[in-house]
Amino acid sequence: MGEMVTFASNGSTAEGYVALPESGSGPGVIVVQEWWGLVGHIKAVADRFAAAGFVALAPDFYHGAKTDEPDEAMRLLMGLAMDRAAKDIAGAAAYLSDLEAVTSPGIGAVGFCMGGSLALWSATVAENVQAAVGFYPAVPWERMDPTWPSYAGKSAMIHCSEEDGTSSAPGIQLAKSSIEGADGEVEIFDYPGTKHAFFNDERPEVYDAAAADAAWTRTVDFFHSKLG
Repeated sequence: MGEMVTFASNGSTAEGYVALPESGSGPGVIVVQEWWGLVGHIKAVADRFAAAGFVALAPDFYHGAKTDEPDEAMRLLMGLAMDRAAKDIAGAAAYLSDLEAVTSPGIGAVGFCMGGSLALWSATVAENVQAAVGFYPAVPWERMDPTWPSYAGKSAMIHCSEEDGTSSAPGIQLAKSSIEGADGEVEIFDYPGTKHAFFNDERPEVYDAAAADAAWTRTVDFFHSKLG
């Protein structure tokens, strides 16, 4: 089990949930929420990363707001200010880098749905984010306007559901070509027959255990290979 902490965010502050591995130290990973907010599921995912040997920080991008209603989640997502989100990402990365428990010079970022896009974007707004994983990223890149050249020397992984159009979806193809064009590395995996949010085991109507397990293993192995 982790705890809530406060970290600096470009002249302001933000909160997040931090979970430490049993050893007390490990590579640092930012865990980015779905559009519901910093709910129990995301804290549980952070705990899973800690159990896998990482120091995990899940920032609260909605600053206290959360919901289980899709209409309200959409309202919160549309109200998310990208400039503030960028500051929170950079602040989270800096917080992890400064923690004595974090053993890696580079930081990882992983997110789901809305958070999948934010996690991939994080490598363009925080220099020390060196590896990013996006599960079924779902926010149009136009809202973020990523500086894709920042991916030079960095690595990404993208997990795609069939419902979202697989790796052939335009947003995925744009990310792939942009990251590779910046001399970054990107691996993309399709999960046939899956629905959006197939990793979320609290949503039985979309959860796919086999796909979730495969994506989890690939993600953990990816972060260990890139971060240590």
